[in-house]
Amino acid sequence: METDKTNIVPLRGTVKVPGDKSISHRSIMLGSIASGKTTVHGLLTGDDCLHTIECFKQLGVNIYRDGEYVEIEGKGLAGLAEPTDVLDVGNSGTTIRLMLGILSSLPFHSIIKGDRSIAKRPMDRVSNPLRKMGAKIDGRHDGTFTPLAVRGGELSGIDYISPVASAQVKSAILLAGLFAEGITSVTEPEASRDHTERMIQAFGGEVTTTGLKKSIRGKQQLVGTTISVPGDISSAAFFLVAGSIIPDSQITLKNVGVNPTRSGILDILWEMGADITVDHLHDQVMEPYADLTVSASSLSGVTIEGDMIPRLIDEIPILALAATQAEGTTIIKDAAELKVKETNRIDTVVEELKKMGANIEATSDGMIIYGKSSLHGANVNSHGDHRIGMMLAIASCLTNEKVEIQDKEAITISYPGFFQQLKALTHCP
Repeated sequence: METDKTNIVPLRGTVKVPGDKSISHRSIMLGSIASGKTTVHGLLTGDDCLHTIECFKQLGVNIYRDGEYVEIEGKGLAGLAEPTDVLDVGNSGTTIRLMLGILSSLPFHSIIKGDRSIAKRPMDRVSNPLRKMGAKIDGRHDGTFTPLAVRGGELSGIDYISPVASAQVKSAILLAGLFAEGITSVTEPEASRDHTERMIQAFGGEVTTTGLKKSIRGKQQLVGTTISVPGDISSAAFFLVAGSIIPDSQITLKNVGVNPTRSGILDILWEMGADITVDHLHDQVMEPYADLTVSASSLSGVTIEGDMIPRLIDEIPILALAATQAEGTTIIKDAAELKVKETNRIDTVVEELKKMGANIEATSDGMIIYGKSSLHGANVNSHGDHRIGMMLAIASCLTNEKVEIQDKEAITISYPGFFQQLKALTHCP
């Protein structure tokens, strides 16, 4: 059934989305282990990145932050100090997995933990290859779950074949490889996002690429630099979909990162029939970015699978919403990785969109969405997952009935000003 479009408020205006979360994390980490001062412009000030800053402060790094501007007095590879307390990453899977790669080679003991969500997420995909390099990591279920205890020491390079395409796994191993003796290599089944490789090079390091294999030489010295963080395409995705499915909408998103390992959301929306234009493209080696303008259009169902999945894994919840407003059937598969995100995003997306009237079902590695659905008001829940919360907020724009979102505070993890920006778009002429 087609969505009732009567009195639906269009979204119109210009949005500057927050800085890219993945790049923000890495700028703090690499700035801390580089020699000399690093300045970061446009840092995401969400909870996850603030936890990364606090963790490195506990490791003895002087970090000054004024809003989105950050100065880091880098300590070099060997300059970090033993923390006097447990390192707390909050809800940030990126922080804990990448920090394990760094902590594993440092000559001291550390304990790292996160919130209840992190305690459920598997860490053995990182701790196991790090152990092969010589790391000593222990925790619940033999290092599978937090809290984790790390006794750092000498590492040796390995040639690791990863069973999953995961930037977090790859990055943890490459960061450990910076400290290790010899060459460290990671080969993935499909290409995952390459922010770590690009940023290591921005700090003067070298990473080589051979097909799906990334290699790094140990004992390289990184040098402080200046980083400008582009807008997060994962945050922009919510407005790209909103502008596509809410009638009469037109939204321009400024300075959005369009790294090709992250821009699968654009390719899929274009395949569905979305009206999105790319302007002012700055194709920089560090990170390309551009302005994106989206206008409302008619969408059609597609199949999302294979090597496309790593390029849009975080955008699948909002793409599922887009599919509820598309003609025909959308099939998402090969996305079992969604089960080990902040929530089991397969089950959570299906459960919450069903409450609003979507015709959607879960599969073992994805979901099937039958469009179009007429959405209605409901009492829904983010389950502490920021991306689920924002998806539900956009879904609420498709009905005049009340949608009550429980635990919407989780959105501050990646997008502190999300609701203010969404409200501003409804008042634009």
